[in-house]
Amino acid sequence: MKLHEHQAKEILAKYGLPVPEGRVAFSLKEAVEVAEELGEFPLVVKAQVHCGGRGKAGGVKIVKDMEELKEAVEGLLGTVLKTFQCPEGKPVNRVWIEKATAIDKEYYLGITLDRSSEKHVLIASASGGMEIEEVAKEDPTAIITEVIDPVVGLMPYQLRRVAFNIGLPVKEFVNIGMKLYRIYEELDASLVEINPLVTDKNGGIVLLDAKIDVDDNALFRHKDMEEIEDKSQLDPLEVEANKYGLNYIKLKGNVGCMVNGAGLAMTTMDIIKLAGGEPANFLDVGGGANVEQISNAFRILTADKDVKAVFVNIFGGILRCDRLAQGLIEAVRNVKADIPIVVRMEGTNVEEGKRMLKESGLNFVSADDMWDGAKKVVELAGRYE
Repeated sequence: MKLHEHQAKEILAKYGLPVPEGRVAFSLKEAVEVAEELGEFPLVVKAQVHCGGRGKAGGVKIVKDMEELKEAVEGLLGTVLKTFQCPEGKPVNRVWIEKATAIDKEYYLGITLDRSSEKHVLIASASGGMEIEEVAKEDPTAIITEVIDPVVGLMPYQLRRVAFNIGLPVKEFVNIGMKLYRIYEELDASLVEINPLVTDKNGGIVLLDAKIDVDDNALFRHKDMEEIEDKSQLDPLEVEANKYGLNYIKLKGNVGCMVNGAGLAMTTMDIIKLAGGEPANFLDVGGGANVEQISNAFRILTADKDVKAVFVNIFGGILRCDRLAQGLIEAVRNVKADIPIVVRMEGTNVEEGKRMLKESGLNFVSADDMWDGAKKVVELAGRYE
């Protein structure tokens, strides 16, 4: 789950970290009130979207007076902001307004999970304010990484070493780093990123921008976080799938995938690409899916206008094949889908399931195995483009 910048900064402020004073506004009226509360210009108006690259896309504006503020807010609220990271765009329904900071130098600081080392890592760089991926690509030596021992946690000596290497005030940086790690642990975060972290003209450190992602699997421990999630930033089909306990992620292809089990889902997407196609989604109905879940899953799949054919790839263990067939038949009749559906199923009651699909009179194409199914669905999807 991603937090907006204003939500992340509110958390940072609670932990005593130095962030610019600011407020969130959902309307022009609120924005004017915030500006009056802050009491001075220049101010910075920032679109609140779950997209990187806002500045280059016009989502961050420095304003020198109330007229410029009104113009900036009106130009952002209610629009869809498109960035290089989100070419499809995200709706802007709130803005963060903060006091401008006199920036001296920009740095990068983040804590995340490194899956290769299976440990959390602190990443820092003296080259902040830009895409850290580009910095790492162009000059790997500019990236400093400290692996965090899961038993003892982030240690002050590691932060002192980073501070010396990138040229930041040691005592202040250590204090900031330890608090950020505390936030990372206490929120069950998968990412806490400050980009840029800056020094101001007075030599102080300011956390100028902030991004916090909370691990979805830990949200049961953070009900307050679930309540503040901005679902307008999510794909509507992902929101709908979540209501029914379905794991769904939208992708860019034209072959819809319905499977049971994350490992099988990954394999299915791989074999579709091997057959020359592109998966349109990751959709896992789970091992214990019932007829209703299968019906909902199919409805969500076919609601995606990019899907030109569906590959149902199921291993029937807990989810029996006859139950799968019943759910698919009901779903196709309810949705009135006219796209081809390739079904490969194996496992419990497989012959009964195949018989039900064959006798349904609906648009099902049977596959002998995964490779056969992948070739058939890719060919059919191409015909309907």
